[in-house]
Amino acid sequence: MESRPLRLAHKWILSRDLDISESLVRDFIRPAVRAVPSSMARRLGACRIALLAQGEADVTSRWTTTNGSLEVWLTTGEFEEHDIVMELLVCLGQALWERLSIAELGAYWTVLRDEIDSGIEGEIDEQALDEKRFLLESRSHANSALHLESYGSSSFAGTAAEFVHCLWHDVSLRRGADYLPAEPLRRRLELIARWFPPDRGYRLFPPARRRSAHLLSPHDNGSGI
Repeated sequence: MESRPLRLAHKWILSRDLDISESLVRDFIRPAVRAVPSSMARRLGACRIALLAQGEADVTSRWTTTNGSLEVWLTTGEFEEHDIVMELLVCLGQALWERLSIAELGAYWTVLRDEIDSGIEGEIDEQALDEKRFLLESRSHANSALHLESYGSSSFAGTAAEFVHCLWHDVSLRRGADYLPAEPLRRRLELIARWFPPDRGYRLFPPARRRSAHLLSPHDNGSGI
């Protein structure tokens, strides 16, 4: 049984099963959706989000477009609240990929080609990493339009999700061979920010620290990207 629909930022609509906590909506869904830039929300169009206590087996999320309206279903189950929101943002990124212009797609593919040519093996998240490794396993995989599209979509969806994540709250850079280094990640995020500038009151990167007579400790890495 569902609660009555709720209005979110951008005139998006949220419905949820009655036994889903209000804190998930109040402290996670609402602020994350508010962080979505208005220009990105306009590109996505009308959106209805449904939070389900239980979904299909092994399916944490799915989305579709019906009559021009985006519909997203999220299974909450035993997942952490933050992980549920990140799953929502990935779904939005997947839908946004299909709404990019030819010029935008070309610019993003240029970024991915530069990363591969530079020998960067990491990716934005586990899904994109698996897609990238599969793509680079063999020449036949790399020349497959289907595999290229799958990798591009996963890579962009994860990057778009991280873009909104950075606007929503401060994040820390994940380090290691499986992750994108700071500079390639920053290049991706800045590209998306040019297409979808953050709304007033939101900042992609922390403000630059002013130099003072006291130098930062070599162990003070700060937060953010």
